[in-house]
Amino acid sequence: MFTGAGSSAYAGLAIQSAFPAGRAIPTTDLLVDPQPCFAANGVLVSLARSGDSPESVAVVRRIQRLCPQVRHLAITCNAQGRLAQFPGVAPIILDPRTNDRSLAMTSSFSNLVLAGLCLARHREIGPALSPICTRVKQNLAVLEEKARRLAAGQVSRVVVLASAPMMGWAHEASLKILEMSAGRFPVMAETHLGLRHGPMSFLLPDALVLSILSTDPLRRRYEQDLLEELRAKKLGQLIVVAAADAPPPAFEEVVPAMAPELPDTLRTPFEIVFPQLFAYHLSLQSDLNPDNPSPGGVINRVVQGVRIHEG
Repeated sequence: MFTGAGSSAYAGLAIQSAFPAGRAIPTTDLLVDPQPCFAANGVLVSLARSGDSPESVAVVRRIQRLCPQVRHLAITCNAQGRLAQFPGVAPIILDPRTNDRSLAMTSSFSNLVLAGLCLARHREIGPALSPICTRVKQNLAVLEEKARRLAAGQVSRVVVLASAPMMGWAHEASLKILEMSAGRFPVMAETHLGLRHGPMSFLLPDALVLSILSTDPLRRRYEQDLLEELRAKKLGQLIVVAAADAPPPAFEEVVPAMAPELPDTLRTPFEIVFPQLFAYHLSLQSDLNPDNPSPGGVINRVVQGVRIHEG
């Protein structure tokens, strides 16, 4: 089971898709409802940037008490955090450079997901990692310019679309847009097929629709059908993340995919770069400081105000 709060919860969701028997449950749920029971050989993998959020240690302590057979592993960016030093937890400490200092998680999210995916799929990720990182570096200026231009346009609200294996990506992209714009842009994450079942009413003609196309041919056909329907209904400005050599026709903007050679379950840490850049430029367009987009202290880098109740 993979757990965390906020971006770390979405990191767990992204990692879960690579584990056939894995589950992702936020600490904010496990703290108040630690069920379902763990199996005899259960493992709780806690994900955290700082490891100092109140729920992080509280969940480990409660599961240790209620389910003493469970083993505990933590992937964290902070060697000095409470989670990394908690008794009974085996920590995997990431490079200190992943412990980004800004309010919103960016490199921390990418590296937590990458580390978690490598627990199960390192043989696939290892050979692909260097070429993908090179591709991201080579395309960074292109991604930056697209993100800046789109953020400078007329944006009333945002819908982020992905299929199930990349819903961690979609939720994290949505959260970055909310956090870094101080909530000035309503945003929703949904699956392509799920959008038809009510959430399509959220769309307006000037909404921005950010869709990532699957690398699975069957899944991609369903996704493209939905996008064609939105175009026919004149709902939203369609921004599609797709392989550069096979872009979908006639959409408003095509963003080159950074890891099209990987299955969807492994793409999140590489494809999250563009949404992060888009959120960054929305922050600048809103006259905010992207490193501290909540000057009134509505949200904080390490969550505050949580009282832990023993039960």
